[in-house]
Order: sequence, then C-alpha cells, then structure tokens
Amino acid sequence: MDLHQIAIAFGLTMIAGLSTGVGSILAFFTKHTNTRFLSYALGFSAGVMIFVSFVELIPTSLADFTQLFGDKKAFLYMLISFFGGIALIMLIDFLIPEDENPHEVHKVEEVDKSKRLKRMGILVALSIAVHNFPEGLATFVAALDNLDVAIPIVVAIAIHNIPEGIAVSIPIYHATGDKKKAFIYSFLSGMAEPLGALVGMIFLLPFWNPVINSVLLAGISGIMVYISLDELLPSAEKYGEHHLSISGVVTGMLLMSLSLFLLM
Repeated sequence: MDLHQIAIAFGLTMIAGLSTGVGSILAFFTKHTNTRFLSYALGFSAGVMIFVSFVELIPTSLADFTQLFGDKKAFLYMLISFFGGIALIMLIDFLIPEDENPHEVHKVEEVDKSKRLKRMGILVALSIAVHNFPEGLATFVAALDNLDVAIPIVVAIAIHNIPEGIAVSIPIYHATGDKKKAFIYSFLSGMAEPLGALVGMIFLLPFWNPVINSVLLAGISGIMVYISLDELLPSAEKYGEHHLSISGVVTGMLLMSLSLFLLM
C-alpha cells in the first residue's frame, strides 16, 4: 500500500468532513427548510450506502474471508463483523441524550424557537463529532480497498453531513449572533471524520492484513446500513416527503449500480 493511495484516501475523508462546514455556511442564508431537497438528498444518500454495503463491501469481505478460512467460517466471521459494526454505532446512539442526538432532526424554523439554542448547538456539535469519527474511518478504509467504490460513499456521506452542519450552526448563530463562532463549531464537528481516518492510519496500517481488511469492510457495512435506516430515512420522513425520499433511495441505488457496472 503506497503513500499516494493513503494520501488520496485521507483526502477523500477530509472532503466528507468539510461538507459539515458547507452546511454551516448555507444555514446563514436559510430562513426555511427546503424539505423537498433534503428529503430527496437524504434518501439518495441512504440508497448509495445501503446498495454499496450489500453489493460491494460485504461480498468483498466474504470473498476474502473465504480464501482464508473456508466457506462456513468466512460467513460466520462476516456476520460477526457486520453486526459488530451495527452494535458499535448503536452504542454511540445509546450514550447520546435524545435531545442532542443528531438523528433527531429539526427544521430550521423549529430550531429557531428553541430556548436553549447555544447549549443545544454545542451538544449537537459534540454528538455529531462522535458519529463522524466511525464515518471517517469507514471512508478511509473503503478508499484504501477500492477508490472507485469510495468516491460515491464520500458523496453520500457529504450530502448527509450538510444538514448536520446546519443543525450545529443555526442554534449557535441565533444565540450569539456570531457567524464565525457558529462556523467554527460546525467545522470542528466535521473534522472528526479525518480524525477517524488519522486514527486508522496510525493504529491499523502498521498491522494491515487481509483479516483486518475483511473485518473492517463488513463492520463498515453495518455502520452504513444502520445510519441509513436509523438516521437518513427517518429524517427524510420527518420532512413529510415520503415519495421523494424513496425516489432518492432508488436513484442512489441506480447510480451506484451503474457506476459499479461501468467499472467491471
């Protein structure tokens, strides 16, 4: 694994993290939530991540495990890794209070009426940072395994990071009137993604082998499937645009399948 490949993987993770800051900037010019756009975009992100998990990452993990341990053990190890990823992100969810959980999405006009704006914004920033850490590791590992697959994942994560940036910056901005402070909190919460990649580089790369790669690919699939089902799709539903969100899911799956087909 050469330094050029590692640098590209880290750069893609940085792009995904920076999109939280983009959401922060957009929040300064947003008085009302564009529910149709958010509903479609969140559905699109879910479609990409679910499809790539079950069609690309899990089969790759299973194939690598099979070469090492045979069919039966390979399937068992893949399942343990997949549900282990789900257990990890569920634990993070459980440890974050519901009111500050980034999965509990609010519209711009709803957040604007909050009496605890600044505190809520800071707590949301911290909780989003916790969630972004495994996402950053996921993006990094996917890019190391297959750059062509990683790019759509980066796009999907970036899309769903934008409303997270809005969720951080709006309460802080309206509580303090300070755009710079609101942006900094949002930006730092997004930087947890490259931090996750950095931790992966420091602690995983020196020991990188097919077993670690297979475990992480299946575990990352579990994380992305959980995020899609627990965060993205319910958030899209809350905006009241059910058919748009499902159209986004189908479009995300379709574009992901076409991209994989063209890379064959």
